[in-house]
Amino acid sequence: MAVGIFDSGLGGLTVLDAVSKRLPDVPFVYFGDNAHAPYGVRTADDIYNLTTTAVERLWEAGCDLVILACNTASAAALRRMQESWIPRDKRVLGVFVPLIEALTERQWGDNSPPREVEVKHVALFATPATVASRAFQRELAFRAIGVDVEAQACGGVVDAIEEGDMILADALVRSHVDALKRKMPTPDAAILGCTHYPIMQEAFQEALGADVKVFSQANLVASSLADYLTRHPQMVGPGTESMFLTTGDPVKVARGATQFLRRKVEFTKA
Repeated sequence: MAVGIFDSGLGGLTVLDAVSKRLPDVPFVYFGDNAHAPYGVRTADDIYNLTTTAVERLWEAGCDLVILACNTASAAALRRMQESWIPRDKRVLGVFVPLIEALTERQWGDNSPPREVEVKHVALFATPATVASRAFQRELAFRAIGVDVEAQACGGVVDAIEEGDMILADALVRSHVDALKRKMPTPDAAILGCTHYPIMQEAFQEALGADVKVFSQANLVASSLADYLTRHPQMVGPGTESMFLTTGDPVKVARGATQFLRRKVEFTKA
């Protein structure tokens, strides 16, 4: 039975790869809104409208549960969707929760008051829209106190990755890390707050230094999804086929996705 995974472009393939390995018997339907990527420079209303359109398409494909493997959509649209839009028989989950669970070392269902955690200085690397939303800081505040978060909007990185220009992406990563370090010279941990960024994890780690723990989302989301489906098996939808959907050029997107996953995939028009 199928589960949907949505991203503005190719970055969510890092999540797809991890969840597919963790849950090999679950068919996943991937939706990349490549025609409108990147989301990180769009308005909140624009992100909301694009995200809801994509999620509806995944519901049509038989996915009652959809993972927003897009931090920008999770930050700018998810709360609004959950408050007034998602039907009772569907679920849409974001990618912040597993990250904050790992950072604070407490489960999301733990509703005890916020408490101090080991990590005190956190660098957040994300798209401009995610940074502007302050969604990560808001969700973290429900769980932890005394954590200083310094956010760095990483303009251009997603575009470079989508275009396959890894030399430019590497240079941009190092530039953004330098800018962050001018504001927070010695972070304890760094959050890669965009599902495109794990592709550049080595560059982030090198620029930050070996003593900074870098949290990347793909494996954390995979573990969290496996746990969620164990607790809520009824949320696996009626779809039975794995497929890759895109609003962009299927041939071009498939070429990029094949490089990402190091295996051949075919996209169809959403």
